[in-house]
Amino acid sequence: MPSFDIVSKVDMQEVDNAVNQAVKEIGQRYDFKGSKSEVTLEKDSIKILADDDFRLKAIVDILQSKFIKRGISPKALQYGKAESASGGMVRQIITVQQGISKEKGKEVVAVIKDTKLKVQGQIQDDQVRVTGKNRDDLQEAIRTLKGKDLGIELQFVNFRD
Repeated sequence: MPSFDIVSKVDMQEVDNAVNQAVKEIGQRYDFKGSKSEVTLEKDSIKILADDDFRLKAIVDILQSKFIKRGISPKALQYGKAESASGGMVRQIITVQQGISKEKGKEVVAVIKDTKLKVQGQIQDDQVRVTGKNRDDLQEAIRTLKGKDLGIELQFVNFRD
């Protein structure tokens, strides 16, 4: 039976490259001279430490532009709340979304059911498998999901006949 998987994956090597480019740009920019601002990539998150809110917003803008240039969707990033850190600094954590959460998986399955196509969506760990007897129905389901804004970046993989 034909099927495909819906996943939400981010290439962490590209994230690392984008963060490194942003750090380089921050080091070269005039408005960051003498600043103690820093950006570090941890396992699945990016930690930003800035002197003030203005510089924090500037760093986030730089990061977003680097992510877009490297083909990483801004939807794959979840921004934490900006909070005060020691020494009058401001800290923010940006989490890189890997996989589809249960709640988002349920939303995806609901969208598929609302299409009234003869396909079934099934949540499997951090992905959704869609099966159906007709390839055209599966392709229509993909078109429908691409047209919806679910707040996360979706990729369609493993299309099998």
